[in-house]
Amino acid sequence: MQTRTARAAIVLLGWAILNGPAGAARIVVGPYLQAPSETSMTVMWITDANCVSWVEYGRDESLDQKAHHSEHGLIAANHTIHKVTIEGLVPGEKYRYRVCSREIVAFKPYEVTYGDTVTSEMHSFTTLDDRKDNVSFIVLNDIHEQNETLITVTKLAQTRPFDLVFLNGDILGHIEDQQQIINHVLAPCTELFATRTPFVYTRGNHETRGKFARRLPDYVALPDGRYYYSFDHGPIHFVVMDGGEDKRDTDKEYSGLVDFDRYRAVQRKWLEAEIQSQAFREAPFRVVVVHMPPQPSERWHGPDDMYQTWRPLYNEGKVDLMISGHTHHYEIRPPVEGQCDYPTIIGGAPQKGAATVIRVDATADHLGVTMMRDDGQVVGTYAIHRVKADSPAAP
Repeated sequence: MQTRTARAAIVLLGWAILNGPAGAARIVVGPYLQAPSETSMTVMWITDANCVSWVEYGRDESLDQKAHHSEHGLIAANHTIHKVTIEGLVPGEKYRYRVCSREIVAFKPYEVTYGDTVTSEMHSFTTLDDRKDNVSFIVLNDIHEQNETLITVTKLAQTRPFDLVFLNGDILGHIEDQQQIINHVLAPCTELFATRTPFVYTRGNHETRGKFARRLPDYVALPDGRYYYSFDHGPIHFVVMDGGEDKRDTDKEYSGLVDFDRYRAVQRKWLEAEIQSQAFREAPFRVVVVHMPPQPSERWHGPDDMYQTWRPLYNEGKVDLMISGHTHHYEIRPPVEGQCDYPTIIGGAPQKGAATVIRVDATADHLGVTMMRDDGQVVGTYAIHRVKADSPAAP
């Protein structure tokens, strides 16, 4: 027969189990790599509890260096989304890393109570290098939350290594919450490649829709806080653009909450300066990645606006290649002199038998494109050759 003291102990034990401290914080998704450059890499991950977080890294397994994110003198803390940029790295160098998050149980003005620390497995990444002789990257587009399609086309591409992945728009549909981003982008990409190979998120028109669309930048790293920017890797100068929506700003579907005409005009001004930059002009190849292909249209305002305002600058700057999606019809559009002086590669749709992965391999004098359908069939190729300055002219 239980004594009163024993019964009281059992009650207290039950209360502790139900109401005591929760288990240690968990990493919900990640780490995944973002915003690669020659001297930096951004590492992101999400925990299920508020934490203070950091990255331990090094050139070997000792992980003898540490990076955290701070702003205005304050180390980022009490968050579940963690974004740490490691700076001062060496171009083209391999680094090992792991992420660490220490739970914050209570955050008082003069006392913070910490819980346990959770760490990831050790992973590795390699910084970009504009001196690299050859580079490879792949482009996925218009997945529309079909995880099976994302997995299939990525695994087809993984038979050969690549340096970068571009998610070229409409990987999601209208964005409603964090879990949607985790389920259809972060989790599958982390499982497939993103712990070791960074992805560049090029926003599509569907990613501008939904009550959570304005939160997407919380989950990806945008250089200078913008969806449009440029960077170099090997012989390629990349220009990433954001076409916004395909219909007019006044369309009833947008409920008066978009301003894409002005946004595209701002990008046009930026592009005017970009094509005059030394990095752009001296690159062996200049590649534009944008979700919607600029094209004249009486029906679709966005692509028509891009065609009228951005395309002349692409021609003036002598862009070598554009990679797009959006149309849900894979094709290779060759240059048309006086209109589009550059070829446009357009990826496919999310449906089985229509999805594609685009692969680009480049050296200083050759750029080759291969587009493969989700059944493994090559459905398009394109090649650009450069005559070296010290080579004799072709007869």
